[in-house]
Amino acid sequence: MNFAVVNLGCKVNRVESDSFAAALLARGAVPVAEADADLIVVNTCTVTGEAEKKTRKAVRRALRCNDRAAVAVTGCAVAIDAATYEAMDPRVRIVGKGEFLKQIEQGAWDGCSEEAAAATVRPAISAAEEVALPLGEGFRTRVGVKVQDGCDNACTYCIVHVARGRATSRPADDVARECAALASAGAREIVLTGINLGSYCDGERRDPNAVRLADLLARLLEETEGMHEEGEPPVRFRVSSIEPRDVDGSFMDLLARADGRVCRHVHLPLQAGSSKVLREMARPYDAPRFEALVRDLRTRVPRISLSTDVIVGFPGETDDEFQETLDLCRRCGFSKIHVFPYSRREGTPAAARLDQVEPEVKAARAALLRALGDELRAADRSSRSGTVELALVEEGGAAMTESYFEVPAPEGAVVGTLVEVPL
Repeated sequence: MNFAVVNLGCKVNRVESDSFAAALLARGAVPVAEADADLIVVNTCTVTGEAEKKTRKAVRRALRCNDRAAVAVTGCAVAIDAATYEAMDPRVRIVGKGEFLKQIEQGAWDGCSEEAAAATVRPAISAAEEVALPLGEGFRTRVGVKVQDGCDNACTYCIVHVARGRATSRPADDVARECAALASAGAREIVLTGINLGSYCDGERRDPNAVRLADLLARLLEETEGMHEEGEPPVRFRVSSIEPRDVDGSFMDLLARADGRVCRHVHLPLQAGSSKVLREMARPYDAPRFEALVRDLRTRVPRISLSTDVIVGFPGETDDEFQETLDLCRRCGFSKIHVFPYSRREGTPAAARLDQVEPEVKAARAALLRALGDELRAADRSSRSGTVELALVEEGGAAMTESYFEVPAPEGAVVGTLVEVPL
């Protein structure tokens, strides 16, 4: 069977899409272009209105470029509005976010081609080999491992907690086995992902002995410490994103003592620099508390790189409140700012507000914040001049530093290895 996977959205979606591809490969399926596929998988996103438009466009493109393939549509957008996609074409098959991987492993999609229907025997492949499949051709060099899903927060602008459901965490034993297998197979950077990663908890939340994110990372460091060739750096871990409320002393201490094996780069979503706007977003902190957290991180982990998300044009946001966001971002000195003009999501409290900000105002504010983001990124990069960091060599002659800057890879460096680069 030939297949193609189309991914939209966040790093969690990317990891899930890679797991779909790996499971199909393990059954002997062959990755091809959409036009040649028997099965096209579209993993959808609905975090913003623009993401939803891209999702609908991706499904229509899959149907248009291939008049025979089954089109499996899964992910957040179908969790919110399956009917829209079901109505597009009889070839569209809606699959719940937790069901698709199980269906692949059970052979439910093998019949998408006549050849596959006659060869439903799974190829001989070990569990370790299957885990290592995302290290192969067509996958990213940095390997993602999903350890958490769902969110118990209910920010007033966000629909993701509805699409993903309540927060759940994978058992630490399962995560440790997967990461050890990846390290043994040659992975040099593993990215832990989750919808609300900082809420990771293996055990009862009130139990002081429950395994939380810092505990999990400490275990992963210990269990993978010797899984590298002599003279090579050990595998390192990167935390994809963590909410401010979840950055505690134990997490900061781990970053400080891990000596780069947990990348000293934290993506810390701010969303707004005005305490009033944060309160109306139902974010569980105010601007002074966020700024204090940044100061604490920089004190405990001096080489840390901090990136963030910011929403501009939230309903009711005034020019003065937006200026507070600009001022706070400057004081925090972020290495990268992901700017999102507020997107009205039906079914959220913010969407029902009557004080929506005009599109042209949101666009102007987004442009100003992106310009500041570029300035701050250049300043952070300049502040690292003369230092040396480990960087992961990627395709196309590039390498990704610990602080999350893309730099030219040293000549002759092998893709997938960690090498020292001067900044």
